Order: sequence, then structure tokens, then C-alpha cells
Amino acid sequence: MFLSMFDAVELGVIYAIMALGVYLSFRVLDFPDLTVDGSFVTGAAVAAISIVNGIPPIMASLFAGIAGFLAGCITGILHTKGKINALLAGILMMIALYSINLRILGRPTLSLLRDTTIFDQLTSVWAAAGMDSFLNGVLQMFGMERMPGTWSVVIIMAVVTILIKFLVDYYLKTEIGLALRATGDNHQMIRSLSANTDTLIIAGIGLSNGLVAFSGGLVAQNDGFADANMGIGMIIIGLASVIIGEALFGTKTIARTTLAVIGGAIIYRIVVSLALRADFLDAGDMKLITAILVIAALVTPKMVQTRREKKRRQEKRAALSEQKVEGVS
Repeated sequence: MFLSMFDAVELGVIYAIMALGVYLSFRVLDFPDLTVDGSFVTGAAVAAISIVNGIPPIMASLFAGIAGFLAGCITGILHTKGKINALLAGILMMIALYSINLRILGRPTLSLLRDTTIFDQLTSVWAAAGMDSFLNGVLQMFGMERMPGTWSVVIIMAVVTILIKFLVDYYLKTEIGLALRATGDNHQMIRSLSANTDTLIIAGIGLSNGLVAFSGGLVAQNDGFADANMGIGMIIIGLASVIIGEALFGTKTIARTTLAVIGGAIIYRIVVSLALRADFLDAGDMKLITAILVIAALVTPKMVQTRREKKRRQEKRAALSEQKVEGVS
């Protein structure tokens, strides 16, 4: 059970970067961007082919993010300059990216098992520092028998994800970030203030898909391969992370919301891991589990709010009734 939860948290902190990208497009810009399913694979493909061709893994990961940024910018241009519906622009780009990703990979699946990835480098440095033996020793003191192979991925990726979270928080509080948020809230108002909303949308969607592709590049290195179909349903996973996080942790401030998105991504992975441990479920049911989680995250807060409002009305009616009784007496 512990190892299963550990693996879930490890995946969660990597996918949290993708969830932050989805948050930027769907929540900040109010843009239903389906490019995510394609740009996630683009990041994985660019990172994989770069590593295979001898490029250092860190540079390969950055190239993945740049490729995703360009894909997102094209989606933004299709919407703003081509006057194509936002949803349709994302679908068109997602379809186009499938062929582009196959071109980049050169085959449906590209293995990285014989190449050194960024996680291999992190693991070797981490092991040389003796951190794994120290942390596993602490667990043994509490009676744990089975230990993780390495703590390097979960700890270092948690630091990277939190760093990206702080950068996103800072960006959204800058003048451009405030204009970006205003564009998502009311683009007509911000346009009346002489702001170039087209440029803001293009940059915002580009940044969103850049984070998604960067996450895709990391996932490919963590899994040891890049596959042309690994992005199917990724937008639903990102939305599930955003919705679950917002429902559980709230959205009072930008900093709290981005932290909630990261928490939502980790919780989503933990819930899926627990669900797949059930005897009547298997790996093929993952999409069904995701759909149920999203439905629950959407419906439950509304049900709770409705119940609170009903209770508030009942208390108000009771108070009015008491006042009338006191007035009559």
C-alpha cells in the first residue's frame, strides 16, 4: 500500500505541472483549449527524440516546453487572427499535432530505456549523496519493510513543481499577468482600455501548452518511452486535478488556487491508484474512474451549497416566525 501511494504521489507531482497549464487556459483565460491532448505528446516526442540524438536531458526537457509553447501560440493565432471558435481551434490543432508527433518520433513508440534521462541523472547524484539509505532507515525505524527504490524523483520534482507554481503566481501578479486575468474575466472591458487582447490570449495559451509539454517530456523520461497515443484524455486528467483541488482547498487567492491545483493532481493520482487496487477494476477502467471523479467533484460542492442555502432559508423562516409570535403576544 505504501509503495502504491508513493508511486501515486511521484506521478502526481509530475502531472501537477500539466494541471497548472490547464488551469491557466481554462480558469485564467476561460479558454476551452483541447490542444493539451496533442501538446502533451509533442513535449514527450521532442524530449525523447532529443535525448536519443545525444542532447542533454535538461535541454531536451526545455525544448519540449518550447515546442508546446509554439503549438499553443498557433492555437491562439487560429482563434484570434483566424476568427475560429476557441473549441474548434483547439480540436484542429490537436488533430494536426497527432501527425506532427508521429513525424517527430518517426514511429508510434520511441523507447528511452537505453538512454540516460534526467531522472537517471538525478537518481545517480541522489544515490551518491546517500539520501536514499538515510530516508529508508527512518522508515525502518517505524516498522516499514518494503522501501522505495529512490526518493530522488518525488522530492526533486516536488521542488521543481513548487518553483514553477511560484513563478506562475508571480507572473499572474505582474502587469501582463493582471491583464491576462482581466482578459479571461471580461475581454471587452480590457480591450476598451486599449489592451491588445489577441496578444494576451496567444501568449497565455502558449504558456499553458508550454507547461503541458514540459510535463509531457518529464513523463516520457519517467516512463522510459514516448508514445503517439499517450496524450489521449490528458485534458480530462488536467481538469480533474483542477476541479478536485479547487473543491477541496478553495480559490480565495491565486497562490492558494495554484497550490490547490497541485494538491488536486496528487489526490487524483492517489484516488486512481486506490481504485485500481480493487479486484473488479483494471487499468482499462482508468478513464471511467476519471469521469466519475470529475462528476463527483463538480456535483458535490453544488449539492453542499444547495443544502446550506436551504438550511439558511429554514433558519430565516424560523426566526421570522418567532418574531411574529412575539409580536402577537
